[in-house]
Amino acid sequence: MSHLRSRRRRLAAPLGLVLALATLGIAPAAQAVTPADAPAASTQTGPKLPYVVNTRTDHRTIAAVEKAIAKAGGDIVVTYRQIGVIVVHSTNPAFGEQIRKVRGVQSAGATRTAPLAPAGITQEGGTDRLSAAEAAQLADAAGPEQEPLEADQWGLRAIGADKAAKINPGSAKVTVGVIDTGVDDTHPDLAPNFSAGQSANCVGGKADTTAGAWRPYQPSHDHGTHVAGEIASSRNGVGVAGVAPGVKVAAIKVSEPDTQLFFPESVVCAFVFAADKGIEITNNSYYVDPWLYNCLNDPDQRAIVDAVNRAQLYAKGKGTLNVAAAGNSNHDLDSDAIVDDSSPDDSTPVERTIDPHECFDIPTQLPGVVTVSATGPKGAKSFYSTYGNGVIDVAAPGGDSRVPADTPSKNGRILSTLPGGGWGFKQGTSMASPMASGVAALLKSKYPWAGPTALQAMLKAQADNPGCPVEPYDPDGDGVVDAVCEGGKRTNGFYGTGIVDALDAVK
Repeated sequence: MSHLRSRRRRLAAPLGLVLALATLGIAPAAQAVTPADAPAASTQTGPKLPYVVNTRTDHRTIAAVEKAIAKAGGDIVVTYRQIGVIVVHSTNPAFGEQIRKVRGVQSAGATRTAPLAPAGITQEGGTDRLSAAEAAQLADAAGPEQEPLEADQWGLRAIGADKAAKINPGSAKVTVGVIDTGVDDTHPDLAPNFSAGQSANCVGGKADTTAGAWRPYQPSHDHGTHVAGEIASSRNGVGVAGVAPGVKVAAIKVSEPDTQLFFPESVVCAFVFAADKGIEITNNSYYVDPWLYNCLNDPDQRAIVDAVNRAQLYAKGKGTLNVAAAGNSNHDLDSDAIVDDSSPDDSTPVERTIDPHECFDIPTQLPGVVTVSATGPKGAKSFYSTYGNGVIDVAAPGGDSRVPADTPSKNGRILSTLPGGGWGFKQGTSMASPMASGVAALLKSKYPWAGPTALQAMLKAQADNPGCPVEPYDPDGDGVVDAVCEGGKRTNGFYGTGIVDALDAVK
């Protein structure tokens, strides 16, 4: 993994500017032709691929582009007129190239490298599930005012959430939308706070609000339920407690039933749905597949960035604060070069070296999104957590299996809810982001007038910054420095403005 520290002058425009220009249609594009003159569909037939086609938002342009899509051999899945994003399926191998030439199209590209196929089911690992005996043993260690398993929730105490709950557990008028693998709303820790009316299945790009559609495809798809429990597990004498046990939590499922990947069209749907349903905060513990980093010089990847950015900016404009995990690759997002050997993850990955100032992990690096790094039981950066000076906004407990916690189980990971009424441990910036989302929900509960920009400023202001470590960062003790923290006590690459503080948020 490369962490080059040179500071050459950057010639590329800042991401926010590039995306703003793309949205306005000022970005460079191929020669424009009228929709009526759009090339006819290729006579060749290839694999069916999904696309996002991004246009101006006026009715005339969208109508003309829709006609051009049909002429080029595309089948429209859904049109998000409010943001000018059209989700399309096509077997025309030249569809992307052809539709990018149509007047009014600002970017367009395939959202996958592998064709659409009938869904299967795969298993997911990475969870240490508590047995009934282990849960009973932990419950014996609970204090008189604790939930049965709370003694093992070191993360709550690390940010003062246990004390904050006695002052303000959060308002039921605030909803955090969990954009993830689905949530088991029947879990006894989650059922009291679940908002079915703000939940949906967005897999494929079109919202399905049928009752229960938001639930995981199977119990092993437990990521979203774990995230939801961290945010809003109720204090009801069962299991664990959430950071904001009085707020509502909604589920917006976006992961595929076979691969559990989070494709762009599903994420676009999720942000638009959250905005239109009045969700105040979204938690995004994922990156948008199939590319870990999307480079703007690639037309497909540029279209993905454009579409997802339009959707998250639409949500922000409607009053939603979007919070996202920084990533688990221990990458420095402020370096000059990163080796990505995991993309595309829906077909055969190809090793490539990218500049994180020109290729972006989305949604976490999109403008206005709160980027969260992870800490372990001792408050240090978790060994896996991605970081970067000027990139990380705040940090939160995400767990660290290499550091034992001062708890009955000594487990340094994060304990939360699992489908089927269980509980278990996970670690990752995926677990840190919901901690920060929970604190943001407490802030929104106390200051209901605060919009996304004000909330983000408050979240940063109440954070406690330990500063960069004095000693070289070598968590595995092998004598090799694994990451370099740049910055000072006010803001730095490991913790941003600091580790979130739930108690300060409610005082």
